Amino acid sequence: MSRGFTSQMARNIFYGGTLFFVLLFAALIFDTEQRIPKRSNAGELTPAVVRGKHIWETRNCIGCHTLLGEGAYFAPELGNVYKRRGPDFIKAWIKAQPTGAPGRRQMPNFQLDDKQLNDLVEFLRWTNGVDTEKWPPNIEG
Repeated sequence: MSRGFTSQMARNIFYGGTLFFVLLFAALIFDTEQRIPKRSNAGELTPAVVRGKHIWETRNCIGCHTLLGEGAYFAPELGNVYKRRGPDFIKAWIKAQPTGAPGRRQMPNFQLDDKQLNDLVEFLRWTNGVDTEKWPPNIEG
């Protein structure tokens, strides 16, 4: 004789499902905690990288550029600019702004000295080393 779906069965499903998803969530947290240190490139942080990030923030570069997919979409993605262009090109490009080319968006000249340029390039080199699992999807950002 079938008794149908009882409140005891519903309670067992609820508690069993809750336990299953709590354990699944804990396993995902553990897995993430194991992966982040390998992907973050934190071991490569130097004082120059920290100073470069400060320049990046105080000049509001993210107001126009994206970095690792975060920021504005007015100017190019810079997460892999170090690999694409290299340090000398980056420094020359920043010094040459604004180019005055008609019909192009213009980057302001921030009047950075050589030490600040080197620090900013170090920050961009460091971001290039973060394991983003192939983001951006192409080399040109």
